[in-house]
Amino acid sequence: MRIPLFPLVVLLVVAGCKKTNNEDDASEILEVSMKEKAFLDGKIPVYDFAGIQPLFEKQNDTTYIVNFWATWCEPCVAELPYFEELGEKYKDKAVKIVLVDLDDKRAWDNRLLPFLKKRQLKSKVVVLDDPKQNTWIPLVDEKWGGGIPATLIYNKDKRHFNEQGFSYIELEKALLEVHQAK
Repeated sequence: MRIPLFPLVVLLVVAGCKKTNNEDDASEILEVSMKEKAFLDGKIPVYDFAGIQPLFEKQNDTTYIVNFWATWCEPCVAELPYFEELGEKYKDKAVKIVLVDLDDKRAWDNRLLPFLKKRQLKSKVVVLDDPKQNTWIPLVDEKWGGGIPATLIYNKDKRHFNEQGFSYIELEKALLEVHQAK
């Protein structure tokens, strides 16, 4: 007896495309792609640049604040509460915050995960694991020299990139310059 192969292939494809609970709102912000590598601690998505690149190209009515940071970067850690506060204040205003961690993978278990558990950040955190910085940094912004903290604020109408730390007032001002432009 021959079993038709087509229905079996369709079933496998559909089953493989199901979202897991671990994906929570990652797919809302990033199209979860085949390039996604893994999840840290079962819930923090890890991407190479090709997997995260759609985040920098969205053309919808949302304003995105994408902050590049690492646990070892004191100015990065100092400004994280400002992103959290801004996210809470603008949660109903079509503003999405994504914190892109750049820690080396050797620090994920002993530094990044304890840091995230202690801080209990509400903003979406993703890990960028791609050693080809010289390739992907200019794709985020051609003026970016690679220093962190760095923040991209954009929507379909305007882009604003800063390679600096922010105070809360500066961050909100930068957001409003972009968000009100739409």
